[in-house]
Amino acid sequence: MMRDVFWVGRSKKDLSEMSHFIKNSFGYQLARVQMGKTPHDMKMLPQLGRGVCELRESFDANAYRLMYVAFLKKGIYVLDVFMKKSKSGIGLPKPDVQRIQARLKQALLMDEEKQ
Repeated sequence: MMRDVFWVGRSKKDLSEMSHFIKNSFGYQLARVQMGKTPHDMKMLPQLGRGVCELRESFDANAYRLMYVAFLKKGIYVLDVFMKKSKSGIGLPKPDVQRIQARLKQALLMDEEKQ
């Protein structure tokens, strides 16, 4: 049984604006998550919030990220999708961290509201 996917903020619009390769790759990885399988290139990011996971992809010398949570009752919540801009270091810029954390709070509220 596949779990539902819910898009928080403009995450779906952001993904739709990316290249065909990135959309297909992240779509395939999300389908694996929906089926309860582990995606190929997933990393847990507890520093962003409980249960936040990151899908990673590289294309055309750029790094892309999709942040999601899968532990909520109603389904999988995609929090953010973006091209990583930081060329030095592995950390995310503070505005990205704050946006992901705010969207996690929104996902928690959405999960409680859904019937």
